[in-house]
Amino acid sequence: MATWSKVKQQLQSFMSPDLEGRVEYRASSYKYIKDKAGSCYLSVDKNEVFAMNTTKYNIRWYETEQEIYKDYESVAHVSPDEIQAFKEKEGKNIPDERIPVILKKRKAQAIAKSIFVEQTILSKSNFFEEANTFLTSSIDSSLASDHILLNVFAIIDRRVGKSRLRKMEQQINEKHPVVQYFYHLRLDK
Repeated sequence: MATWSKVKQQLQSFMSPDLEGRVEYRASSYKYIKDKAGSCYLSVDKNEVFAMNTTKYNIRWYETEQEIYKDYESVAHVSPDEIQAFKEKEGKNIPDERIPVILKKRKAQAIAKSIFVEQTILSKSNFFEEANTFLTSSIDSSLASDHILLNVFAIIDRRVGKSRLRKMEQQINEKHPVVQYFYHLRLDK
């Protein structure tokens, strides 16, 4: 994976000239914390607009995951086909009674992650994942995505013209407020 400075440089190279110097990608890490937790955020005119904080994210993710795992009704049932597929793929040395527990735990993690994405409680690692996805994907897929950061990266990208953005007004109005904010910023509304 590329370093933060490399990712930041690549993202900035695609930024619309109208927004250069106004929109910044920022990241901080804490040297003396074991996992080097930190945050990433987007700022406009030196004001933080959208932040992703790893430490808060990890704590809330774990709490939500535990709540989901304890409430078996919110975790999808593990089917015999799923158990068999797991055994064939990676469970040859795992006792049969542990496989459903492992599969339910994985489902709880996936549900917790989807809840956080919906609530926009994103982490620093999400920022890097989304940035790398954006840098290796087409603008069209980023604009059409359900991911907030991909939408923002595409909206402030110099390769997307203002006339194209104006045609997307109805779609943008259905997206997250942060996406709408950057849309209006780009169009100077």
